[in-house]
Amino acid sequence: MAKKGLSEQTRVIDNIIAFFLTLLCLTCILPFLHLLVKSISTDTYVIAKQVFFWPKGITLDAYKSVIEDGKLVHSFFYTVYMTSNFTVLGLVSCIAASYPLSKSRLRGKKVFTFFLMVPMYFSAGLIPSYLLMRQYGLLDSMWVLIWPLIFSPYNMLIMKNYFQSTIPESMEESAYLDGASNLQILFKIVLPLSKPILATIGLFYAVGRWNAYADAIYYIKKESVMPVQQMLSRMVSSASDTQTMALEAVTNTTTPEVLQAASIMLVTIPIILIYPFIQKYFVKGAMIGAVKG
Repeated sequence: MAKKGLSEQTRVIDNIIAFFLTLLCLTCILPFLHLLVKSISTDTYVIAKQVFFWPKGITLDAYKSVIEDGKLVHSFFYTVYMTSNFTVLGLVSCIAASYPLSKSRLRGKKVFTFFLMVPMYFSAGLIPSYLLMRQYGLLDSMWVLIWPLIFSPYNMLIMKNYFQSTIPESMEESAYLDGASNLQILFKIVLPLSKPILATIGLFYAVGRWNAYADAIYYIKKESVMPVQQMLSRMVSSASDTQTMALEAVTNTTTPEVLQAASIMLVTIPIILIYPFIQKYFVKGAMIGAVKG
């Protein structure tokens, strides 16, 4: 009887947990679904507040207006290019710092780790950073959004922990005795065995750069080099700007509210499409990389 009562109690707890997890999932899914159906619905129904989670009068006029205007499309592909460069350079810097620090034979390991972790807790501030970027001539360029952020102490720490907990030192020592150099060990042994953490850190870099817009507001004024999030922020925060964009479109016009929904969907979809392909690596890398400090 006691065992039966315990199983029923466990079932009730599981049902409660499942209920709250379902609510949590809905808070993420429903806003996205609402934007999606609003972006493909007719203006009349959207203005009348009749569109919630099912489209009415399906049309793609909003997407046509955004594409024909060209500003967001240009910013979109520019951001894809910038994010790709940022992710590659970020992974290179992270590997260059985390791999040596994961080796117990490195002299001064604690000192190097300390200095590399300092930027995680302290920074010079916005004004000195802006003056430095201006002095280097990086304002209104892609590199002002890349160089200051390619090294992440947090990502370096996760990758270092992964190397320490996953790659046996005995394997590297055997390769070293066979005549392999440190670079050969890194590229032929360590990195092929580190796909999960590389996918995890790569996703951190890509999503972080894709969604960021605060630094672009400080450093970027030219419209031709604005990342897509900054362009989208301007459109969403000002209905008049969105309406102007619609009037400049070649053949299609639509309301600012529908245009905003279509623009947000165009910016969000790439990350949603990429994530399923690296999800298995992401979960494994995040779990293993956080095991050992």
